[in-house]
Amino acid sequence: MYALDQILGCSDRMKKIRDLIHRIADLRSHVLITGERGTGKELVAKVIHNISGRRAAPFVPVRCSAMSEITWENDLFEMANTGTIFFDEIGELPLPLQAKLVQTLEDKIIHRTGATTSPIVNVRLIASTTLNLKDEFKAKRFRGDLYYRLKVAEIDLPPLRDRRMDIPILAEAFLNRYSGEYLKPVQGISEEASLFLTNYSWPGNVRELERVIERAVTLNHAREILPGHLPADVQRVGSSTQIGSNRVERPKTLKQVKMDYIRLIFDEAHGNHSKAARLLGINRRTLYHKLAEMKNEQVRE
Repeated sequence: MYALDQILGCSDRMKKIRDLIHRIADLRSHVLITGERGTGKELVAKVIHNISGRRAAPFVPVRCSAMSEITWENDLFEMANTGTIFFDEIGELPLPLQAKLVQTLEDKIIHRTGATTSPIVNVRLIASTTLNLKDEFKAKRFRGDLYYRLKVAEIDLPPLRDRRMDIPILAEAFLNRYSGEYLKPVQGISEEASLFLTNYSWPGNVRELERVIERAVTLNHAREILPGHLPADVQRVGSSTQIGSNRVERPKTLKQVKMDYIRLIFDEAHGNHSKAARLLGINRRTLYHKLAEMKNEQVRE
């Protein structure tokens, strides 16, 4: 089950995105999710669906690049009725099908060529795109009426290079997932490897980071991921604090990032220990231990 706590990150931008997802989940408006490839647009769409009042109904993903008139006529909206239909890369939807989509959303019925009846449809549309739809609209490659319908509720996911403080949290989450899945003894990431990961620019965003951690886990027989377990390009770029013309400040240690994340989730839970523990995926005893450890750290400082 996809839940809000799966949208990981302690950066201000991700905190605002989680808040926005929470606020729009039960709205009737359609949703547009923008961002580069690999930023997690489909995950956000699934979370919105699963915390909304439509969660008991189907979530139907549609790849717009593969959409045809035949696909459109093939019970697409009936499959998603009362649920959510996710149009992945809606900017690639052919113009004739954009027109059909607008008509369906306006009339709330399914128009079929030669059909004698028009079934009523009740779906929420969530769409994603890597394109600038405003530019596509100006270039007459995207319908303006569809663009403005979608833009009512918009979530813009930042690239991973713009939220580097979230990298250690994401990396550890992937580490825990794949060490369990592949039954590997890997339990952590060395500080040096964490620095390499944080300095790398991640053109493939979260998806690329996930694959890098999965690879490091599968090839590893040690207890932690070391720089040598990372791909050559991550080692090459990550070993330097100079990326392009922008100097990257040395990031916080993994321990510091974890503590910051616990503080963030505890604040979001408004001090409710049970809720905070559930969001963090730990039991209350462990949370109490972590909070006490953080308090001791502050005293020492």
